[in-house]
Amino acid sequence: MTFSTLCIGNAICDVFAHVEEDFLVRENLIKGAMRLIDTDEAVRLYDKMGQTTRMSGGSAGNTAAGIAALGGQSAYFGKVAADELGTAYRHDMRGTGVHFETPALADGLPTARSMILITPDGERTMNTYLGACTELSPGDIDADVVSRSAITYMEGYLWDPPAAKDAFLKAAEIAHAHRRQVSLTLSDSFCVDRYRDEFLSMMRAGTIDLLFANEHELKALYETADLDTAIAAVREDCALTALTLGENGAMAISRGETVHVAAEEVADVVDLTGAGDLFASGFLFGRSREFDLTTSLELGCLCAAQVIAHVGARPEKPLKQAALQQGFAV
Repeated sequence: MTFSTLCIGNAICDVFAHVEEDFLVRENLIKGAMRLIDTDEAVRLYDKMGQTTRMSGGSAGNTAAGIAALGGQSAYFGKVAADELGTAYRHDMRGTGVHFETPALADGLPTARSMILITPDGERTMNTYLGACTELSPGDIDADVVSRSAITYMEGYLWDPPAAKDAFLKAAEIAHAHRRQVSLTLSDSFCVDRYRDEFLSMMRAGTIDLLFANEHELKALYETADLDTAIAAVREDCALTALTLGENGAMAISRGETVHVAAEEVADVVDLTGAGDLFASGFLFGRSREFDLTTSLELGCLCAAQVIAHVGARPEKPLKQAALQQGFAV
């Protein structure tokens, strides 16, 4: 194997702005949610955001970058356009050490971007124009990279475009043919509501070996307000689930055991963007190195804590150094 994890997702440039709660009310936005917007809405909202910060993002892209920051070998499949943002995105991804060779879209839609509004409590509300990333297709799946990756990981957000869905199913088939693992993150409760039956079908069929979710997503998946009920259900449906619980830490749920660890303490929560993505980085890195569930969860929580202490969804400080200081064998 060459890669610990192959991440497949929407290649998106993030545009951040700090706003007050009243801004969300005036714009009729649901706090903490992600909505898809068209070109006109992207332009209109950007004009109202005030001072912004721009950086490369996308859920699975953040996870791939986090794995590389831990010292792992990660690869990424995602579609950008042959434009300024796309060139910057490719440069940023490769600069983190991630293998990223998906061909750029030569004609058509521009590179995707997400306007992320950060309220004083650190919560983020995302407004995403998907653009070129919806053009990811089965032809972009490099079978050699898939076969050489211990785990193939996909974000649920990518389940919207039909061609991207086919691309993931192709990658999953190749991965299993080479006895590799396949993982999915549910991404968002609204995403779960759109594709609940398909996600459950893949879990029950064994297409998904490892599921990532937060508490709200898991309860949405099983249409219950009771977390224990959702945990009992996912235990039956998926071989392994990594569940994040915010300030209450994280859990790993398998058919034979349940492990719970506490969250890392963070003195000042600045921006929750990327917390789940970087948790996945740590957990996936741990599993690819055959760490036990407790250690993998603890590493995931450490990575999440590092990223929420600043604006942006990618680590500013060396993750490997932070992990080594905490005694992880990275």
